[in-house]
Amino acid sequence: MRIATGRPGTDRWRRLDVVIRDAPLALALLVASLIPALHSNGTQLGDVPARPVDALGLGVVALECLPLVLRRRWPGGCLVLVSLGFALDQLRGYQTVAGTALAFALISAGAHLDRFRLPAVVLASAAYVPLALALSCGGGESVLGFVTFYLALVVAWGIGSWLRQSRAAEAGQRRRAVETTRAAERTRIARELHDVVTHHVTAMVVQTEAARYLTADRLDETLSAITDSGRRAIADLRNLLDLLDPDHHADPLSAGDLRTLVARTRQAGQPVEFTEEGRAAQAVGSAEATAYRVVREALTNALKHAHGSPTTVLVRHGNGAVTVEVGTAGARPRATPVGGLAGLRERVAVLGGEFTAGPEDGGFLVRARIPTGRAS
Repeated sequence: MRIATGRPGTDRWRRLDVVIRDAPLALALLVASLIPALHSNGTQLGDVPARPVDALGLGVVALECLPLVLRRRWPGGCLVLVSLGFALDQLRGYQTVAGTALAFALISAGAHLDRFRLPAVVLASAAYVPLALALSCGGGESVLGFVTFYLALVVAWGIGSWLRQSRAAEAGQRRRAVETTRAAERTRIARELHDVVTHHVTAMVVQTEAARYLTADRLDETLSAITDSGRRAIADLRNLLDLLDPDHHADPLSAGDLRTLVARTRQAGQPVEFTEEGRAAQAVGSAEATAYRVVREALTNALKHAHGSPTTVLVRHGNGAVTVEVGTAGARPRATPVGGLAGLRERVAVLGGEFTAGPEDGGFLVRARIPTGRAS
């Protein structure tokens, strides 16, 4: 049985530190600025004569390009250093490709700068004035040229701000989706709680009434059935009440938790084989807790709709995800509805995972793959 694991290369790249992921852009601009054929082909303000890149020019180029590795980790500092390098580049007349770094620094600051955004805009605008005055001394650049370049810088900042607002809107939509899913699931659990209580208590009452008319050799069997019904009722109620706990989503997934869950299911009369592959990440989060919930809900369904059928539980950690498979052999599709898993399907989808539940190989299989990597 094969399960798609997404794009491992992309997942590994996203798990790298943001400084490492920003390094290629900085290095590309640095290398391009040192190519002789590209000298004097960069941004030019004013009429400062172009000069070749000397030892000081190498330092200026490095000052413009290398801070880009911090453009998301330290956007304010990156903007300050790149702006300083850009000013020196223009005043000395190097006019290298490294001047493009200023646009990237502005976009990143607009997108990732959390504090002092208005002061940053004011200070950057104020710093542009003396630079423009210094570069206009030669008289080669008109006021319109400096204004146009300033407006281009404003557009770069605006692009970053738009990206920031888009990410905030997406995060808000994800939160609302989670809240909607949680509310719908709690409503579903409340209805199922009513059904569980009604079913088990009714069965126990009927069996108890029938015990009055049974002979001694049948009485022990009936009492055992009543006890089994009570245990299943307690297990189902515990599962449902745990799901209603608002702090349940923070429960970690661990081998001990799962073995306890499996042992409790076995005590209820369900033969379960448990296998765990790989090791869970040190920092568990909603992905691990959701995987735990998938296992628990699948075992609850197996108890309710395929009691006594052999069940297997596989939990696999690796490739930036936790994969869960719960299969019940010999379970008839019409006897194993997936209504109780509908809420989990939505929760897994919110986390960017994959979820399926249905008949397979003569049994019933619940499968979920939930990414554990954090997208930046």
